[in-house]
Amino acid sequence: MNCCLPKIYNQALLPFQFSLFGSIATCGAMVGALTSGSMADLIGRKGTMAISSCTSVAGWITIYFSKGVMALDVGRLLTGYGMGVFSYVVPVFIAEITPKHVRGAFTTLNMVTLGCGLTATFALGAVLTWRNLALIGIVPCCVQLMGILFIPESPRWLAKMGQDQKFKAALQQLRGKDSDISEEASEIQDYVETLQKMGKSRITDLFQRKYMRSLMIGVGMMVFNQFCGVNGVCYYMSSIFESIGFSSTLGSVVYSSFQVAMCSLTATRMDNTGRKPFLLVSASGMLIGCVLVGTSFFLKVHQVSSASVDAIAVVGLMVYGGSYASGMGAIPWILMSEMFPVNVKGVAGSLASFVDWIGAWTISYTFNYLILWSSYGTFLLYAAVNVLAILFVLIMVPETKGKSLEAIQTALNI
Repeated sequence: MNCCLPKIYNQALLPFQFSLFGSIATCGAMVGALTSGSMADLIGRKGTMAISSCTSVAGWITIYFSKGVMALDVGRLLTGYGMGVFSYVVPVFIAEITPKHVRGAFTTLNMVTLGCGLTATFALGAVLTWRNLALIGIVPCCVQLMGILFIPESPRWLAKMGQDQKFKAALQQLRGKDSDISEEASEIQDYVETLQKMGKSRITDLFQRKYMRSLMIGVGMMVFNQFCGVNGVCYYMSSIFESIGFSSTLGSVVYSSFQVAMCSLTATRMDNTGRKPFLLVSASGMLIGCVLVGTSFFLKVHQVSSASVDAIAVVGLMVYGGSYASGMGAIPWILMSEMFPVNVKGVAGSLASFVDWIGAWTISYTFNYLILWSSYGTFLLYAAVNVLAILFVLIMVPETKGKSLEAIQTALNI
């Protein structure tokens, strides 16, 4: 299989080299995930987002000026680190600043913007050189850096740090100058004071019995978020479409556009329907998508090749991608931002994010090997993972819609 690589990589690569290039960004993301929680606790959510943006800018600049493989890989590591930090701090920040009745929608909109960026990247990549594409990658990072100057810090983080005046001012700014924040402010302060009596938390504290259910749900959802195979499909999407005789550029743009549409639909309905139903529909859709793609590849391997067989694969990929965007892509991050109390959110979030990026690296690294082993077997393997995801959601995951963060965390962790 081949991927859309810069000309530096336009040479015959061994599976090991090809897989390394496809997965190296996730190595940086793993480091970012490990440091994101403690960084967000120490310097705040805004400061952490600023550092992540600066690191991403440095990565894109390194890629733009790269003259060889080493510099290109360093740039990908830096941008990967930025991704790893963003993946934790952004959903946490959004969950902490939004009212409970729209928290799901606002957190899901983060995935909508990611999908829009992916679609734009696929479209621009068809007409621009990779160096020019790297320059464009700098733009959203700079926009976010400027935007951070005009937004308040997370009120819950300010309350945790004992900055009462700034906490109330930030909450008032977020809710509107004429809004009565007394009840919400009191609930947050009372909960933070209760947690502070427990002292500073370490990662070993997560394994106490009172946090065990939150930990199992948070880590478990991140496992299914990645081991459903989404990063392998995304990284090698162009090659998959080419293998079934479909335009790689058109297929990639349509795939990512469909994801944006499905994610947008989820954002408008999640706070009414709930997290759990969307997760079940999402995992079921991904199961169907994997079976369709696997069936198409099975028929092609056994020399049953026709337009209808290729159409089955295209439909399967669209069902798979749309289903992922409708639930499994965003909701695990929403649950992670909702379930953990503020005193352990840093270490818990870092662990959950690290597990997610370990999964991303594993899938992106092994996908090429799995396809070489068996194209249809790969997708049937991912189908089996989605069966387990459905069972996990049914048994373990609670419904959190319409509840305050403090109420969710008290129910799960006490």
